[in-house]
Amino acid sequence: MLRLARYPSVLQPAALLLIASLLAGCGINNIPTYDEEVKAGWSQVLNQYQRRTELVPNLVETVKGYAAHEKEVLTEVVEARARVGQMQLPDNILSNPEAFRQFQDSQDALGSALSRLLVVVERYPELKANQSFLALQSQLEGTENRIAVARRDYINAVKRYNTELRTIPGRWWKALLYPESELRENFTVSEAVQQVPRVEF
Repeated sequence: MLRLARYPSVLQPAALLLIASLLAGCGINNIPTYDEEVKAGWSQVLNQYQRRTELVPNLVETVKGYAAHEKEVLTEVVEARARVGQMQLPDNILSNPEAFRQFQDSQDALGSALSRLLVVVERYPELKANQSFLALQSQLEGTENRIAVARRDYINAVKRYNTELRTIPGRWWKALLYPESELRENFTVSEAVQQVPRVEF
């Protein structure tokens, strides 16, 4: 005991360093770290959806020049884009199931309308050969791929974060240090996508 009392200034920092390393190794920082990954993934999803939304007017104008009588499909695309643009995202969208579902539904509607527009284009060989349209179509395809990758990364980040909140020791750290942490919402596959398409000959 006398020897320990002689070196209190050396032992205190060493003890603090030992405690800090034990805490760091036991997952105390996992919840905020994973939460930041979820937020970064969500920002990337929004970024890619915004890119798609910005391509729509140019695509519609190009198609309109060749396929003006396809008004129903063109109107559907324009209206779906308008709904996406008018949507106000609440701050808690990642933990608000209803707001998240509305966001996903509006984005799915725009994607579906764009798919129908591209099917209509198949009837117009001169439009398919137009360089402006080909460039826009290529950008749209690239954007859809980026959306798929961003959504995949977000889904994985949410899975990791939600798993941490539901399992031990993450549940303990949530209760002790991060009681405000909530489970995050994730993308689902719409029923329309799950249905097997009918092929008729």
